[in-house]
Formats: sequence, structure tokens, C-alpha cells
Amino acid sequence: MESDVQRMLVCDDDTAFRRRLARSLRDKGFIVYEAANVTEALEAFVEYRPERVLVDLRMPGESGLTLVSEIARRYEMCKVVVLTGFGSISTALDAVRRGAVNYLTKPASVAQILASFTSDPLDSPTEQMPSLAEVEAEYVQRVLDQCGGNVSQSAKILGVHRRSLQRKLRPPLD
Repeated sequence: MESDVQRMLVCDDDTAFRRRLARSLRDKGFIVYEAANVTEALEAFVEYRPERVLVDLRMPGESGLTLVSEIARRYEMCKVVVLTGFGSISTALDAVRRGAVNYLTKPASVAQILASFTSDPLDSPTEQMPSLAEVEAEYVQRVLDQCGGNVSQSAKILGVHRRSLQRKLRPPLD
């Protein structure tokens, strides 16, 4: 039944990051809509009415805080989490004052992101940092995406041999 499936909007100007995150959330059973900026996010929000919104703080044009304010003003039942690579206490407080239910700094795992929609921002248990392997895999994928999937070009940028990168990209054998 579709009404049991949560709809989520992911707004981030980093296309590779946004797509990977959206794919991971879909794998968890969410219906995910994507937006690259505040204008696209507001249009998607009005059309699809997601229950959850994940928004990047810094994007070209308007700040993600603008989106937080607009969603809180229009639809107070929606939960908004701010995810940023540029965290500070003042922006975290501003985000929560504007209506965000939580504020995370990148890198954050999908489990941390999902937990942030239900946890209190003031209850900040020691968050588990992503493993070195997770950070490395994210970086390799970002470089590969920027090179349009070209393994040879990605290997050159990463400073590894092409075959080593190909082995690293192979899915693990179970």
C-alpha cells in the first residue's frame, strides 16, 4: 500500500552525492524525489508533499535555511533535516529555530540520516563516524561520477593503476 511508504525529498547541489543518497534511500523503501536547489525543491515539495525533507545548507542561490523556513511555514507536519559539510553551532541553532528537526554534518551514513528524523537534536549521543572504507568508497565514486564513469581517467586522478581501481569497484563476492 503506497500510503505506508514514506516520501522523501533530497535537496543538494552535489549531483553525485544526491543521486547516491537517493539510491540508498530507495533501497530502504522510500519514494525519493530529488532537487538541486531551493526553487526545484519548493516545486517538488508542492507537487509531491513528502513527509521528510533532507536539505543541504550551502547551495548556489538561496540557502537551504530558506527552504527550511518555507516548508515549516507551509506544512508543519513535514520533518526537515539539514545536512551540511560546513557545520557550526550558530547555523545549527538557526536551522532548528526555523523548523528543522535536526542538523547533521557530512559525512553521515544513511542510518544516521534516518535516525536524525526521529532523534532530538539536543540528545547528541556519540555519533559513529563512517569507516575509512566508507569514506574512501564515497570519494572514489565521486571521482568516477565526475569523470563520466571513465575508469582510466578516474584512476589517473586518484593516482592508482587502472586495474587496481577496477578491482576496487567490483562488487564483493558473497
